[in-house]
Amino acid sequence: MRIRHLKLLTVITVITLSVTITSCKKNLEPIGQTTTANVYKDFGNYQQVLGKLYNAYAISGQQGPAGNADITGIDEGFGNYLREYFNMQELTTDEAQIVWNDGTVHTLHDGTWNNQCEFIRAMYDRIYYAISIDNEFIRNTTDAQLAANGITGSNLTLARQYRAEARFLRALSYWHAIDLYGDVPFVTDADKVGVFFPTQKPRAFVFSYIESELKAIDGDLGTPQFSYGHADQGAEWTLLTKLYLNAKVYTGTDRSTDAVTYAKKVIGASYALEPHFKNLFLADNNLSKEIIFPIESDGIHTQGYGGMTYIIHAQVGGNMDKNAFGIASGGWAGLRTTPQYVALFADPSGNTDKRAMFFTNGQTLDIADEYTFNDGYAITKFKNITSTGAVGSDPTGTFVDTDYPMFRLADVYLMYAEALLRSGGDAGTALTYVNMVRTRAYDGDVSGNINAGQLNLQFILDERGRELLFEGHRRTDLIRFGQFTGSTYVWQWKGAAHAGTSIADFRNLMPIPSTDIINNPTLKQNPGYN
Repeated sequence: MRIRHLKLLTVITVITLSVTITSCKKNLEPIGQTTTANVYKDFGNYQQVLGKLYNAYAISGQQGPAGNADITGIDEGFGNYLREYFNMQELTTDEAQIVWNDGTVHTLHDGTWNNQCEFIRAMYDRIYYAISIDNEFIRNTTDAQLAANGITGSNLTLARQYRAEARFLRALSYWHAIDLYGDVPFVTDADKVGVFFPTQKPRAFVFSYIESELKAIDGDLGTPQFSYGHADQGAEWTLLTKLYLNAKVYTGTDRSTDAVTYAKKVIGASYALEPHFKNLFLADNNLSKEIIFPIESDGIHTQGYGGMTYIIHAQVGGNMDKNAFGIASGGWAGLRTTPQYVALFADPSGNTDKRAMFFTNGQTLDIADEYTFNDGYAITKFKNITSTGAVGSDPTGTFVDTDYPMFRLADVYLMYAEALLRSGGDAGTALTYVNMVRTRAYDGDVSGNINAGQLNLQFILDERGRELLFEGHRRTDLIRFGQFTGSTYVWQWKGAAHAGTSIADFRNLMPIPSTDIINNPTLKQNPGYN
């Protein structure tokens, strides 16, 4: 079993919150034998409760691997936060196409989803479940509440840090909300506990709220890499960089110079590129100095059928060797990529650019049939095996140890370069950071480096595709570059056509789920989905 720096993996059972996500009408009253008041009187519970806030991204219920789900209306494995975030960001793009015919999942890659898509609803519900439990923790850790509960000394200092981490996690989920859904319901710890209809706020309003929250907690978060898995200043600065880089999409105002400022803070911190690219996606990637903010996985303590268990198993099928991925089953035979994504690589063999991790034996480049795993190249990026060849900790070979690198340094280098180009900054510096990423991609060989004449925004977009496959960035990137909708860039089965075709611009936003529109009369649906 892997040794971790952070003991946040234990699933808490000391408190249960009745956060029913069947509509935006939410009841936040605590229930059960252990009340919120009792929990927060004992500082020994605080890290366990904080652990639940982090684990809301990794697991899907109260007991694991299934049987007591956090949200209703969908299979528990499908209703996992990371699994649905992956689906929203990857299945909707050129990077991933899925074989399975579960419910409406194919509408995601086909670009034909509507406001009744259960996977879009599960993502929405997951976001608001996470925000609800974040709010509850934040509400109970104000200075006044801490004083009332007798929390003093070093415990008080830690409680304030934990509260800042919870505010970061809430900001992260609100970023996901505005990125995916635009104008969204808004509720914070300032709202009284009870049943009410959260008011829908404009995207720009929530953008400003996220920005102010992240800046407000800077002094209370730990310094970069103070403890793996905790949100620290580096995670906060990275999220601000992402917020500012996408500000024109969210608010209509370009904030690239602000993105430069915060990316520079991250680059000046203690992070370092992992020398070998493939090590970033193995079962001991928690040892990497490159990962800024992970969603942690552990084959013993975070068991479930979403998250990294989903991503790794869904990669494997056809002639692929399950043992090479550290899993006991033959794989779930789900995910492949499109020929348009493969074409981003001059040499898709992986002999030069190590980021080209395609499995081609028995696979065709063309996806003639969306429902056949052998149509399309498979991906070999994530594995439940360590850099020394050891298999993950779960003796059944089902649940994995590999962490999901939600934020990492190479992403920040590329964001910095893009923001410099967009703001008219130093193109030489942008080139330096892009080539640092490329040198690592070629295992230290500089033959893959580019010159100044090759560096432009389209190259940055393509480089982000090569570097960040399956890491949850592609949809947001394509939207920022104006290539997600329309016909500027098409990939197989975009628009439900084999060759790919244009999809309407309203699909730059996902719909507010029909369940919330029906149950909350204050909500307005996004255009195109009525």
